[in-house]
This record gives sequence, C-alpha cells and structure tokens, in this order.
Amino acid sequence: MPSYERRRLLRSVYLLVTVGSLSVTPAHSQTDTPVRRNVDQGLDISRSIQDLFPVQTEGIDYQSVFDALAQLHANPLDLNKAARDELAATYLLSERQLSSLATYRAEVGDLLSIYELQAVPDFDVPTIRRLLPFVTVGSQSGLFGKLPTSTDNYLIVRYEQVLEQQKGFAEATPDKKGNLPTRYLGDAGQWYARYRYSRPRAFSVGVTLEKDPGEQLKWHPSTRRYGADYFSFHAQIQNRGKWRNLLLGDYQLQIGQGLVLSAGFVLGKSAETVQTVRRPMLGARPYTSLTESGYLRGVTATYAAHPMIDVTLIAASNRRDANMSTDSLGNRIATSLQTSGLHRTPSEIDDQRSLLETNLGMHILYHNRQQLQIGMTILRTTFDTFLRKRDQPYNRYEFTGKQNLVIGIHGNYIWRNWTLFSEVAWSSGSATYSGGFGAVGGALASLTKKLDLALVLRHYDRNFHSFYSNAFSEGTRTINETGAYAGLKYTVYRKMTLSGFVDYVSFPWLKYLVDKPSNGFDYLVQVRYTPNRKTAFYGVFHEEHKQKNLTIGKVKDVVRTTRRSYALNAEYTLIRGFSLRSRLQWGSFVYAGQTPSRGFALVQDATLDHRRLSISGRFALFGTDDYDSRQYVYERDVLYAFSFPAYFDQGIRHYILCQYTLNRHLDVWVRWARTDLSNQSTVGSDLDQINASHKTEVKMQARWKF
Repeated sequence: MPSYERRRLLRSVYLLVTVGSLSVTPAHSQTDTPVRRNVDQGLDISRSIQDLFPVQTEGIDYQSVFDALAQLHANPLDLNKAARDELAATYLLSERQLSSLATYRAEVGDLLSIYELQAVPDFDVPTIRRLLPFVTVGSQSGLFGKLPTSTDNYLIVRYEQVLEQQKGFAEATPDKKGNLPTRYLGDAGQWYARYRYSRPRAFSVGVTLEKDPGEQLKWHPSTRRYGADYFSFHAQIQNRGKWRNLLLGDYQLQIGQGLVLSAGFVLGKSAETVQTVRRPMLGARPYTSLTESGYLRGVTATYAAHPMIDVTLIAASNRRDANMSTDSLGNRIATSLQTSGLHRTPSEIDDQRSLLETNLGMHILYHNRQQLQIGMTILRTTFDTFLRKRDQPYNRYEFTGKQNLVIGIHGNYIWRNWTLFSEVAWSSGSATYSGGFGAVGGALASLTKKLDLALVLRHYDRNFHSFYSNAFSEGTRTINETGAYAGLKYTVYRKMTLSGFVDYVSFPWLKYLVDKPSNGFDYLVQVRYTPNRKTAFYGVFHEEHKQKNLTIGKVKDVVRTTRRSYALNAEYTLIRGFSLRSRLQWGSFVYAGQTPSRGFALVQDATLDHRRLSISGRFALFGTDDYDSRQYVYERDVLYAFSFPAYFDQGIRHYILCQYTLNRHLDVWVRWARTDLSNQSTVGSDLDQINASHKTEVKMQARWKF
C-alpha cells in the first residue's frame, strides 16, 4: 500500500476514535439535521458578535459585520480549499494556527473531516469550537465517501413595525398661517425580502428589497422608483477556467489594506485585539447588506493572466443620495453625500439618487505560493455635478470637484509565524486641496505558542480622499489622522486568556465638533475564563481619551474628554438546551473639569432550545444621566437582522424571540420588544417622537429553503 494511502487509513482510524471528543455541532455535519442547523445558526452568529464586541466600539459598520457572519455561516469555508486570507477573515485563527494548517494540508493532504483539526499542531479545543460553525470539509473522497458541496437556496420575507404612533405618522394639523407640518409620506411598516441561490466558490445569485418605515411603495420608472425604496441584486460565477470571478450587479471589493477599496466585513479595534487589525485580501464579493451606501453597482471581473498574476477590472455607475444646492453664481452643486438610506419626507426624496457617480478601476495582483502578495490598484471616481461641502473651517481640505483619482500599492509577506502588511496610496483631483497621501503598515506575529502580537502604524493626510476606503483608523474615514497601535493576546493556559491594546492617534486638522488640531489615546484590557464547555466568563475595561468642543456660557473651548466602559459577563448552560447569560456593564463620560455623566445596564438573557423550537428572551434594567453615558448592548434578533441599541435615560428593556422550524423547508420567527422609561413622558425625538413613556416593536419573518 502506498505511504499516502497508509496515512489516510491511519487518519481514518484516528477520527473514528476521537470524533466524539468535540461536543460541538459544526456548520454542516453529516449527522446534523436541517431543523437543528436552523436553530443553531442564529445562536452561533450571536455568540460571535458578542465575543467580538463585548463593549461598543465606534467607527464599525456592525450591520455589514453581521451580514458577513450570517453569509459565512450559511456558506461555510471548505477547509481543503479556502485560501489563507479567507480563513484569516474569520478573525478566529492566529498566525501560528494559519501556518500550521497550511503546513498540515501540504504534508498530510486534505482533511477527511472537520474533527481532524484536533490533529493539527497548535489547534486547541476552544478555538476549534468557535471555528466549527463557519467551516466544513467539502467535495472529496474521505472517511464517509464523496461529500458534495452544498447549495444555499432560500427566500426570506420580513415585516416589522413600532406599535405606538410616532409623530411622523400622526395627522398633520395646519398652524396659524395655514402651513402643514412635515410628515412621513408612507406607512409605519417596514418590509424586507431577500432571495439567494449560491454554491460556495462556484456561483451566487441574489435579490434584496426593502421599504423603511415612512417610505412609500411606489412604481414610478421616470423617477427610478420600482416598488420598494431599496433594490439590490447580484449575479456571480467563480472559478471557470482562468476566470476566477465574474460579478454583475452590486458588489464590494476587499483589496490590500483598504486604502482604495474595502468591503464591509472589516474590523478595527475590538476585543479581538490582534487578528482584526489586518485586512485580508478577498477580492470582489456580492453586496447583500441593507446599508444603502458604500457599494458599487456595475460589473467586475478577475482573470488569471498567469498562475501568479491576477487582473481585476472594475466598472460601476451609482446614483448617490446627496444634498443639492446652488452656488453664488447660480450653478447647481452637491454639498454633501447622504448615507442614511431614508426617503420618508419630501426633502429626503429630493436628495434621493440626485448625484450620478461613475467608477472605473483596475487591480493587478502578484502572489507567490501565498507567501508574497504585491498589488497595485487604480480607481477613478467621477460625479456628474460639482461636489463642494459647506464653507466651514473643518471642511477646508475635504474633496471639492467632479473627479478623484486614487492609486494604491499594497504588499503582504508571510515568514514563519509572522505576517507583514502595508499599503500606500495617493489621491489627486482638479481642486486646490485634492492631492493627498495615505499609508498603513504593520505586523502580526505569534511570538510563542501562548503570545500573539499586532503592531500597526498609519498616516492619512488631511487632503487624502478615497471614497471606498476603510483602512484601519480611529475615525470612520481614512483622512486627517496619524496613529500607532499595539495589541497583545496571551494564553495563560488553555482555559484562560488575557488580551489588550493601546492606540495613540492625532488629528492634524480640525474635525466636526473639534475646532483645533487634536489628539487622544485609548486602551482596552480583557480577561476570558472558560472552565468547561458549558461555562464562560469575561471582563472588559476600555478607556478613551479624546478632545471635543465644550461651550460654557458664551465661551467655547476644546477640552479633554474621558470615557470609561466596564463589562462583566457570565454564560452558563444549566441543562442541555437551556442556557443563561448574565451581564453587568457600566461606565462614565466626562469633559475635563466638569461633572461626569454615568450609566449602567444590568442584563439577564435566557435561551431554550427544544427540538423544532427555540425561545430566547431578555430582561434589562438600565439608568444613565444622559445620552453621553449611554450603554450599547447587543440583542438577538431574527435571522439576518441586527440589533445593537443604545440604552439611555432610566427604565427597563425586555424582548422575546421565538423561532419554529415547521419542516426542512420552512422556518418562522416572531420577535416582541419593549422599552419602558421611568423618567421621561416621551420616547424619541423629532418625527420619531412617541407621546408615551414606552416603545414597542414587533417583527415577523419567514424563510423558505428550496
């Protein structure tokens, strides 16, 4: 018998002996049933979100992160085919573990089962448990015969509504001059529908429709209204000969470190202090989020011109929401880009799709056995209307004009358990302050089996303009910032880990609500203890120091601010199918020399899973002095929906979420949530105001799997 076959036979025997040692349900195991998978999916995604964000971090698109995790769960990575960057994008594996898996596959061959991860050096049981919901072992001949790569084919329909009447939906009563107040034009219901048919690494087709509360369902082609206010679609094929990827419709691209093009599923500073600082190289991906901005609509194609050289072409034409005005000469100009995606009032509808944006670009990538990557990106953005922001001092270096060109060069090198990464980019345009420079670079390293390190340096000129960037930064955009970050993660022993980061940042020019150049720093410390697979504890402390405008009387100054956040969390499974999560978080926010604003939230969650039924609920008690000390707490929601509300004022919050699997095709969800305030007679503000001290939300969803 050949040595290769002997190794596979020995591994098969090993798997039969050890397969029971991991008491975890993988994303798509052979013994798993559709009913069990449907119940587990929401739990797996919720756990991942709460692990990544135990305390709220600004500058992160949580909706896009959640969407990406949901899609990854529905279409898990094949451990035998996934590239290193694809596995790195789960943010669950260290550099040492990524290198060990690559070496294991090269020396031993394809994995026969996901449980074989126990045999890969440097892989521990807690890491494997967190990874299993997002990976699989696909089509290859192994211990259980040939396993076909599964498809994901489903239709989701959702409806939700706030039960109390909000001001925007109340009857409009004329004032003394006969003028009617502004009201929302549509009804209070929110509708959502999504269809998707996909096979990992092969193809994907999808359509998404959504109507927000207050928007109209209207068919009016002359104004580009086709029923639902938001319509998104894509069609993708992959790995057809030398064509690695062909995508038509809505998409994003994750290239380099995100200085030119970046997809939504990227993380910055979070409780995962090491792995999340680097942007993995993922290329073009279908856009399926409900965030109505930040994507390209057109076509992109990636062609393997050489086994080591990929060429990607980009063409897109989007109609963007923008505030329109006229300058002193009577010329029509755009004064800002709108990203809320809300079109409920006449003024919001006037902004809708009012600016035509065209993007043309190219990316060339050289990759050598996944150890070395060098690439160049070019993106040219053109607007059909002159764009100039309001004449404010902090806007002096913002983009002005109709055209912007960004050129970036990026690199990535893997040496043993080290990964070095960087990207530099230049922007240029026709206006006075259009040209700028941006750079980011760093290293990830597994220094020992117990210690991981991350270092990142970045600098973005005050006049660096890149509309689709999302590189590592403190702010929400890569502009007007210089900083240095260091993160560590230390495994005390297999049940306990310590992690933390420190980040220093300066802003060379003014910012909104900061009327002079400023600086700041923040740091985070986390300890996590997992005594067994049924119990887990963690504690987090995060402190941020920034500068902000403060007006006292008629005097306005820029002063230091300090925000402190604490969180203690306990998770425990009492009996099979019944788990509890208890959480206490508190914090403060203070301007230098002023009285601090304080707040807290005490949260108790419970989840019951029994056969086809899953029920989860929460009771939370909270109190804050004002909005400055608000407490963000993640909430479980229906599949593919996301809830990360801010608790503020004083009151209670409770919800119950039920999921029932009728059969292998149909799942239904119902969610009821309510907030009761004890110190306020109204909830919300402006057109969202409710003339009562409570707010109730109801949500219903059904999914049909074909």
